[in-house]
Amino acid sequence: MNILLILGCWSTERDVSLNTGAMIEQALLRLGHTVTRFDPELSLSGLLAAAKKADFAFIALHGSPGEDGLIQAMLDTVNCPYQGAGPVGSFLALNKAATKELARQNGLPTPDWTLLPRKPESGWKSPFAYPLFIKSNIGGSSLGLERVASPEDLDGALDRLFANGGEYIVEPAVEGLEVTCGVLETLDGEVRALPPILIKPKITGGKGEFFDYVAKYTPGAADEICPAPIPESVTAKVQEFAIAVHRILGLADCSRTDFIIQGDGTPVMLEVNTLPGMTANSLLPKAAAATGMSFDKLIELLISLGMRKKRI
Repeated sequence: MNILLILGCWSTERDVSLNTGAMIEQALLRLGHTVTRFDPELSLSGLLAAAKKADFAFIALHGSPGEDGLIQAMLDTVNCPYQGAGPVGSFLALNKAATKELARQNGLPTPDWTLLPRKPESGWKSPFAYPLFIKSNIGGSSLGLERVASPEDLDGALDRLFANGGEYIVEPAVEGLEVTCGVLETLDGEVRALPPILIKPKITGGKGEFFDYVAKYTPGAADEICPAPIPESVTAKVQEFAIAVHRILGLADCSRTDFIIQGDGTPVMLEVNTLPGMTANSLLPKAAAATGMSFDKLIELLISLGMRKKRI
């Protein structure tokens, strides 16, 4: 099969995308496919022409564009199938405020939040108790994220974040265990949850206070235990919520949802990833491996699932 591998692009997560793309390319070659790289580093010019020549597009992008549905919408116009969510699901899932609103309206717990579409005026006070998190509303990989421990730290955090532009959401920090749960569909249309992974950042990894960029992408900077050593009843609830979010947002093929498990065992949803990373340190491949699925088999399945988007 002639596969168009779309990687890189100009988002703040370009480096992560390049690492993901390199791992995927190796797997595609091992599986016997022909791979054509397309890196829209500065422009999307040429994407449609390349897609018309391909049998399938494997999207290895992170951030926007890529996870916002734009690439998917363009590929749909030339009937080039791809893995993962379509334009609508991608757009909704990338926007954390929209995802949280949909989750709450469907009865799924998620931390309270407020959206900051622009930098607030001097003297603005958070409606939540400290500590709290300020995170990019449409970013990922823990980029554009700050943990604010006290009111005295708020203005500095806002200055640093808004210096890069964008919009942000503010959430109270939720105490508990951090877990992530992947969802992987089957060829017969069943939506199945993978084993949850417990994430324990080490003090030596980044700030050591949460699963930051350093802890995510530095080997050994965090303990990622799969299956998560949590009660079976909590595992079942996490998996139930991950499947529910996948369906509520209208996602396809695979997704990964991050949670905090509170002291009473209730999972609260943080955010959703429609194009989970595929690096050596990524979480979805680790969860799939725990079920006996190799990295190459996972890539092969994602292609088969994505081919369902091909219009006859």
